[in-house]
Amino acid sequence: MLFMETPPADRHTTWEDVQGICTGVILVALSIQFLRAADLVTGQIAGLALITTYLSGISFGLIFFVFNLPFYVIAVKQMGWRFAIKSLCAVALLSVTAEIMPLLFTIETMHPAAAAVMCGLTAGVGMISLFRHGTTLGGAGIVGVWLQNTRGIKAGHVLLAVDLCVFAIAISIFNWEGVAWSLFGAVILNLVVTINHRNDRYIAKS
Repeated sequence: MLFMETPPADRHTTWEDVQGICTGVILVALSIQFLRAADLVTGQIAGLALITTYLSGISFGLIFFVFNLPFYVIAVKQMGWRFAIKSLCAVALLSVTAEIMPLLFTIETMHPAAAAVMCGLTAGVGMISLFRHGTTLGGAGIVGVWLQNTRGIKAGHVLLAVDLCVFAIAISIFNWEGVAWSLFGAVILNLVVTINHRNDRYIAKS
C-alpha cells in the first residue's frame, strides 16, 4: 500500500545544516562546562584534550583542535571533502565556543553524579545533531560514522570502545572515583547515540 511505503530521503538545506551543526556544537560545549565543574573527564579526543588541559593548563580549545588534525586524512579518503570540511568547521567552532562559554557563565560546583548525567545527555544529543547533519567533532566520531555507514557497526559502540581506552589512561593519572563518574557519563552519552542514531529510522541526508 502506498501509505506504508518509505518516502525518498530528503536532503537538508544549507540553513538546516548550519542550525543543526551550531545546535550540536553548543550542546557539546555545554557538556564540557559540566565536566569542568566537577573535575571529570570524558572519552574520545575531547577526553584526551581535557586530560592534557588539566595536566598542562594549556587551552582546551587549542589542544582539541590540534589533536583532531590527523583524523581529517581519514575523513577525506573515506567520507569525502564535504564531510571533512564540515567536520573541520564543527571542530573549530567547538574549540572557540568552549573557550567563550566560561566567559558568559560559570558553574561553580556540581556533584559528580549530576555532572556525569548532564554531560552524557547534552553531549549525546549534540553528537546526534551533528551526525544527522553530516558532520562530527573529528577523531573517533569520524571513524564511528564511517564504520556505521559502510560496515553497519553502530557508531555508539565504536565511541564506547575508544572511550574505554581513554579512561584507561585517565585512571592511571586521576583518582578512581572521578574516573568512575566520568565513565558513567560516557556510558550515558553512548547509549543516547546508540539508541537514537539509526540509519534505518532517520532518512534525511546532508
